[in-house]
Amino acid sequence: FFFLLFYRKTGEPPLINGWIPYLGKALIFRKDAFKFLLDQQKKLGDIFTVHIAGRYITFIMDPFQYVYVIRNSKQLEFHEFADKMASKTFDYPALSNGKFPDLKENLHRIYQYLQGKPLDIISDHMMKNLQDIFEWKCSQATDWETEKMYKFCCSVMFEASFVTLYGRVPAADGHKVISEIRDKFIKFDASFPYLAANIPIELLGATKKVRKELIHHFLLQNMTKWLGGSKVVQARQDIFEKYELLGDYDKAAHHFAFLWASVGNTIPATFWAMYYILRHPEALAAVRDEIDHLLQSTGQKRGPTYNIHLTREQLDNLVYLESALNESLRMCSSSMNIRISQEDFVLKLEGNQEVSLRKGDWIALYPQILHMDPEVYEDPKEYKFDRYIENGKKKTTFYKAGRKLKYFLMPFGSGISMCPGRFLAMNEMKMFLFLLLAYFDVELVENKAVRLDNSRMGLGILLPDVDIAFRYKLR
Repeated sequence: FFFLLFYRKTGEPPLINGWIPYLGKALIFRKDAFKFLLDQQKKLGDIFTVHIAGRYITFIMDPFQYVYVIRNSKQLEFHEFADKMASKTFDYPALSNGKFPDLKENLHRIYQYLQGKPLDIISDHMMKNLQDIFEWKCSQATDWETEKMYKFCCSVMFEASFVTLYGRVPAADGHKVISEIRDKFIKFDASFPYLAANIPIELLGATKKVRKELIHHFLLQNMTKWLGGSKVVQARQDIFEKYELLGDYDKAAHHFAFLWASVGNTIPATFWAMYYILRHPEALAAVRDEIDHLLQSTGQKRGPTYNIHLTREQLDNLVYLESALNESLRMCSSSMNIRISQEDFVLKLEGNQEVSLRKGDWIALYPQILHMDPEVYEDPKEYKFDRYIENGKKKTTFYKAGRKLKYFLMPFGSGISMCPGRFLAMNEMKMFLFLLLAYFDVELVENKAVRLDNSRMGLGILLPDVDIAFRYKLR
């Protein structure tokens, strides 16, 4: 077990090649990317290239250099890479294959429905749907109810998100229909890391069959039966209808991909936020006090029979809730921000540094290194619910080596690859926690530690390695 380290052309970073043909360092990287990258940084400095499964990926480890990667969006592209990965994962034709002119741009414009006033509308619908589900939970919880926490978060967030985006299933067993879709979604999601790693779906057991069944739920004849869908989904439908070469199955596959993008990371992020708050009594007390104070100051009563309404400004002013949520995102996010060099060029960095890149080279930022940097975050492995609060207000200034950082928290990506649904996702998670703590007394039943499952390193929010029991009853 050894690695070959040598310099390529002048100006190119040191290369960690590995001894296994094609795989290179893929196995070690997959086992623990965080530790591997830290070890290489100590040996080689802040810029180095790693051979991983046939790809040469140059890692930029210094957070002060992130801006130089992010601003070079012309030479360092993201969308084509994302399009190819998504088309294989979700089984629709790549947008960049020339058959669908301007489809990518048209779909991108639709994200306006996830910002500003349209965001307020969809957030209001999400709040109403969450309340409906929590009220149903209240009717079941006459005394303490015990459930598994991840399963609980998945059940509530999946149904509320599904109904908000795609509409309510009018059948008498609407809850059951959505539960069936959710169960299939969970099976597909378990294979997502392998699909993202370009493992053929034929090697992944029943995944291909499950994916096909999920996509069929989103065929037009099924979606037209659902009531009260969102404008963002309707706008996507309208655009797809303009492309004759896009088959019915392809359109349905796009809708399924949008569902995954909406909940695939939000569900585990909601779990971690809830888990850490319940694990830390001081966090629970501070967040609950802030929630109760807002309800009292706005004359709203908490309880399953009362309709709670929160404006965007009120949500934004819940500084302890937001800080607790951001802290859990800092600890559980593991997204790798990838760019692909479109040409041979020299990337100019701070301090007169230059990196020579070849066409097709991958450039990667790995913000988890930043999130766990003890120079930026004191005791980074420790959960501090008020880490993002200073003098009672949001704290947005963090430093490294005495210098202020432009980027200090990056759970949603960066630049052109930043998640367009991040504002809705944050609102959804805040509203879930708000209603949970407003309605219920909640406590952990088990005292076991839940750790991060590293199988999704580089792909977003890490899942828990085990589920944990908690209980709740009406306050």
